[in-house]
Amino acid sequence: MATSTKAVLALALSEYKQLLDKYASLLQLSNAPEEEEAQRRRRIVAVLQLKSEPEWEMMLNMDDHTFVHRFHVTKPQFEYLAAKLRDNGLEKQHSHGLPAVPAMKKVLMFLWFMANQDSFRQISQRFDVSQSSAHRVVLQVLNIMSTIGTAFVSWPNADEKAASAAAFRRLCGIKGVIGAIDGCHIRIQRPPRRGGDYMNHKSFYSVLLQGIVDEKGRFTDIFAGPPGKVCDARMLRASDFYTTWQEKMGGHSLLGDSAYTGHAFPFVISPKCEEAPLTEADEWQNARIHCGRTVVEQAFGRMKCKWRRLRDLQNTRMDAAVMIILAACFLHNMCLGVTEICQEHPGGCPRLADENA
Repeated sequence: MATSTKAVLALALSEYKQLLDKYASLLQLSNAPEEEEAQRRRRIVAVLQLKSEPEWEMMLNMDDHTFVHRFHVTKPQFEYLAAKLRDNGLEKQHSHGLPAVPAMKKVLMFLWFMANQDSFRQISQRFDVSQSSAHRVVLQVLNIMSTIGTAFVSWPNADEKAASAAAFRRLCGIKGVIGAIDGCHIRIQRPPRRGGDYMNHKSFYSVLLQGIVDEKGRFTDIFAGPPGKVCDARMLRASDFYTTWQEKMGGHSLLGDSAYTGHAFPFVISPKCEEAPLTEADEWQNARIHCGRTVVEQAFGRMKCKWRRLRDLQNTRMDAAVMIILAACFLHNMCLGVTEICQEHPGGCPRLADENA
């Protein structure tokens, strides 16, 4: 047997003996009933197994409640996401001959990154990798996510449009509505180039996200990246959706806020300006529009509350910031429908408290 092999075996036996000595009190079983003795033996085995299992693999073995609390997805959702990422090359990238990070560990790191505002140093410590590896893994997953967006966000077909129109009519009493549209600010650090363009009307730097959601709060179209200085109407005109709205809408409408009023968007139903005298019918219509479009405000609120990385993208390149925003929208849709009460906001995640506007 090689000297190095003997040394490894000797070290393993030594550590095993230390563990047995440490938990020797559990072995004092002479006077214990047989059932208690069996339970104590199982506890010893469990301790030894946990000591030999990598921490990230222990995360995979968490109970369902703890896993959702830590990573904000259920285990079936995690497995679905991992399968999608593996199918699109997650396991194929290596770096400078270093040991490859297992694919499942990469997905856990990515979800932790999206669900928290930890630095790469903190992530590297938690998952026992270098800071450069943590950064590389997150960027790899973000790049893959940006190529498979249609698996998470897609425009509704004819049957889905009909279902949405019926749902919105029940919600707000307006016919032909299949979604609500709005813009959302994502806080960033001032970019080195044309930084002033990113200062928004609330006096912080941001990039914009335009979202169209259905009656369930599911994103059906997204557009991210315009600087915070841009108004919602200009962002809509700059989006890919605007160039194809006639084909996509097919005679249906979207609900929007006053940012779209007066901009000649025939497919957006927006409230009449309150600065002018309003009739009782106008006020009633404005109230119905507000009632219907709350779904998009709630969607932004839930997404920022669940995927906290969106709350402040400091020290993030602009291209990476856009990928993070899009990835959060994808994850939002993937998790939609799972009954989960926000621990911070059991009554519903507020939008205004998180500086969306």
